[in-house]
Amino acid sequence: MIGRITKQISNLYTVEINGEKYECNARGKFRNIKLSPVVGDKVEINIDTLTIDKIYERVNKLDRPVVANVDIALIVTSIKKPDLSYTLLDKQITIIKSKNIEPIIILTKLDLLNKNESKEIKKFFNYYKKLGIKVFSNKQILRIKKNLKNKVVVLTGQTGAGKSTLLNKLDKKLNLETKPISEALNRGVHTTRHTELYKIGKTYFVDTPGFSALDLNDLTIDELKNAFNEFDEYKCAFKDCTHTKEKNCGVIGALSKFQILPSRYTNYVRFLKEINENSSKLYK
Repeated sequence: MIGRITKQISNLYTVEINGEKYECNARGKFRNIKLSPVVGDKVEINIDTLTIDKIYERVNKLDRPVVANVDIALIVTSIKKPDLSYTLLDKQITIIKSKNIEPIIILTKLDLLNKNESKEIKKFFNYYKKLGIKVFSNKQILRIKKNLKNKVVVLTGQTGAGKSTLLNKLDKKLNLETKPISEALNRGVHTTRHTELYKIGKTYFVDTPGFSALDLNDLTIDELKNAFNEFDEYKCAFKDCTHTKEKNCGVIGALSKFQILPSRYTNYVRFLKEINENSSKLYK
């Protein structure tokens, strides 16, 4: 039978199949090939022996938290208190895309804006929508739920951006403003460090309020370029153009014509420098 691992404690894995949960051990053959099952894995189990017999190929895998086959990352983005960070937003999108995960931006605290600020923010995020990134306010709960149906979801965002508030709106039973996630889910505070998926409606959420792998250490320059997909529209004289100082660079030309959002380009250059510096340290 085929199911998904929703919880792991030590060598015991909880596999959910059609709403039923089975406590399973992994077969020894996985140790021989140095492959360990993780939460989120799609697996085949033998319900007679309660063993995991097969791990299906992963779409992706995160290290913090350790979870596989994540479909969507909700980037919970506060506009004020804490103020919107253009750099953090683009870094989150870049890393999420490099992991083959769909980013969805959830805007919070829009009610703190005046009329002119609201117009500017709308214009700013329309640019991201044109890139194919979905953007919702945290009040559009039905639309958010529709996009998360049958998906595995992680959340990321600044402290105080409203991650717990969003989860409360998705499921009022959680009451995350006064309880930690573990307590709200009636399973006590973690005594063993582990990752778990919990269900809200038809969506699986990772039990941590955010994932912390927000450094660019493992990112390649090609992955960085792919994350800034709007650059593909503009032709450069050189195939390996870095879009920084080369002659006849279409991206720099588009920037001068205000066809590219200036903050996006500034962050691209900043991230490129960080990746190059990381590479230099690695090979010293």
